[in-house]
Amino acid sequence: MQVCCDLQVDVNGEEVFMVDKKTLASFSGRFSKLFGKLKGTSRSLKVIFHDFPGGAEGFELMTRFCYNNGTTEITPSNIVLLYCIAHFMEMDGDGSGRLNILSQTEKSLEGISFWTWPNLVVALKQCQDLLPASNCSSILEKVLDCLIAKLFCPFVRSTYASSSEHLSFQFSSARSSHSMKTNCSQTTWWVEDLMFLSINLIEKVIRRMMFQELYHSTIFKFLFHYHQSKSMGATTPGEKRKITEVVISLLYLLDRSSLSCKRLFKIYQLALSLKISKLYKNKLENMIGSQLDQATIDYVLVPSPRGKKYVYDKWHQIPI
Repeated sequence: MQVCCDLQVDVNGEEVFMVDKKTLASFSGRFSKLFGKLKGTSRSLKVIFHDFPGGAEGFELMTRFCYNNGTTEITPSNIVLLYCIAHFMEMDGDGSGRLNILSQTEKSLEGISFWTWPNLVVALKQCQDLLPASNCSSILEKVLDCLIAKLFCPFVRSTYASSSEHLSFQFSSARSSHSMKTNCSQTTWWVEDLMFLSINLIEKVIRRMMFQELYHSTIFKFLFHYHQSKSMGATTPGEKRKITEVVISLLYLLDRSSLSCKRLFKIYQLALSLKISKLYKNKLENMIGSQLDQATIDYVLVPSPRGKKYVYDKWHQIPI
């Protein structure tokens, strides 16, 4: 088959590709519509994308699919990107009866329950990166559902877990499935793997955990660690304030009996220094107030402001 290069494609300013517009248009509804309006022109054309999913890497993946007559290897590591490209470029049918890329990715997703934990984490990272550019919310829901379901599985291992921790799960098969699910719901082997989650995605993840009935005490531990990790990595007070307010709003969804008074006070100390809004301050104080029976004197005393002659400063306005 003779292929010419009569189309320049600038992909997000990263790279310019020379491709055959007829080949790409045969698989992409977006290209087909664009070139259908330009019938009769013989001159070379240039298309500029500013938000192509996956940038130059994503476009190269798409061209390989097109030049390979509508076939490509679909793996857990590229399925999210292919799915988003398919939506972005309207690659949902070419009228020839061939299985298009969207159908192929959807068919591959039928086996998502068999993916490993690392596969699901990689897929979730890609969803997070690609969501602003593409409508891949349905694949995000599938990835989240399967990933959170793995938290209840006794045979799953995090890249951060030691082999001994993994073995302790393997030799517990004598327990009932209900007991096993309960115990797994209380473990936190997965926490470090999800520290990459953005502020924009964390709420969806937490609500999904609650929907699947993960222990609230486990969710609390995760959110506390997430807050610490993200706050340390934040570069501005405004960024830290945003992180703190989002975490407070999510903690407020949890059952009060699952909260740790000591850890709430630690968040409160940072929250006051960041001057969070009154709404979130009230929510945090309300949670602390419900747990004051756990408090000891070292919780309610903090170092005094710099320049003061006294050693400690007291907390105040904590509702009971």
